[in-house]
Amino acid sequence: MPLKMSTRSTEGVLVVDCSGRIVFGEESASLRETVKKLLAQTPKVVLNLQEVNYVDSGGLGTLVSLYTTARNAGGAVKLARVSQRVVNLLQLTKLLTIFEVFDDEEGAAKSFKKDAA
Repeated sequence: MPLKMSTRSTEGVLVVDCSGRIVFGEESASLRETVKKLLAQTPKVVLNLQEVNYVDSGGLGTLVSLYTTARNAGGAVKLARVSQRVVNLLQLTKLLTIFEVFDDEEGAAKSFKKDAA
């Protein structure tokens, strides 16, 4: 299943709703390109991964790359509605210590305001 994305704004933060698989190849490239364009508009991006059922090593690399790009721009990429399978993968790879993961995108968006305070 190819990766589908849509973008919306909540609490002044851009949310990317992802559906499908984040895997090496076209899916990762598409996600990287989409989020990098958004980071040029605002360094505050939330990835809603509720409909993402699989992430491979290439997908993890893309997430880390986006995290680094956002940090270098003075912002952040935060994850919301992450499935248990993806949470387990983030735990296994120790990336759960790097990414901020939230139950919903509203909580992730509000956390940007706390970060600024």
